[in-house]
Amino acid sequence: QVQLVESGGGLVQPGGSLRLSCAASGFTFSSYGMSWYRQAPGKERELVAAITSVGGRTKYADSVKGRFTISRNNAENMVYLQMNSLKPEDTAVYHCTRYNWVIMGRLSLDSWGQGTQVTVSS
Repeated sequence: QVQLVESGGGLVQPGGSLRLSCAASGFTFSSYGMSWYRQAPGKERELVAAITSVGGRTKYADSVKGRFTISRNNAENMVYLQMNSLKPEDTAVYHCTRYNWVIMGRLSLDSWGQGTQVTVSS
């Protein structure tokens, strides 16, 4: 069973930083692209960042370019999202997902995990 467990969220002031972690299990981790999505109350879920299976290529939403960095450690089955210069608009629940670089989206049959709450407020 595919399992993705997010952690590392919390309350931070604007301009602060957080590092989100995603622990993966139940599949061959190094064979899949991975991504982070986020969803704020009343808003649509949006793609934040994605990374290829080996980790050589990445992409980001325009709103986070230059501030967020996605990375992975295939030996440890971990995905990370380093978030710097945080803004109130970044407040959302962040989810880790498997990502298909051919269709440019998450694997649609995968279930959403618990997610981790990020709140940026002064």
